[in-house]
Amino acid sequence: MNAPHDGPVIEREPYEEELIMDLERDQFVFETSRPVPQAELGARATAALWALRVFVVLVSLMVIYTFIDQLH
Repeated sequence: MNAPHDGPVIEREPYEEELIMDLERDQFVFETSRPVPQAELGARATAALWALRVFVVLVSLMVIYTFIDQLH
C-alpha cells in the first residue's frame, strides 16, 4: 500500500484530470489523498462562512427544540 504523499502539492493540467478517471482504485486513492493547501480567503468570504456556521448551528438548535417539543 502506498504511503501518504507529504511533498509539495502539484497542480494538474486539465488533461490529467481525464487520465485520473482511468486509474485503478489504489492509484486513484493515492492521487486524491494528497493534501491541498488551505485557500486564502478575503475578509468578506471569511465573514460569510462564519455567518453560515452560526446560521447552521441556530437552525440545528431550532430543529432539535421542535423535535423535543413535539414529543410531549
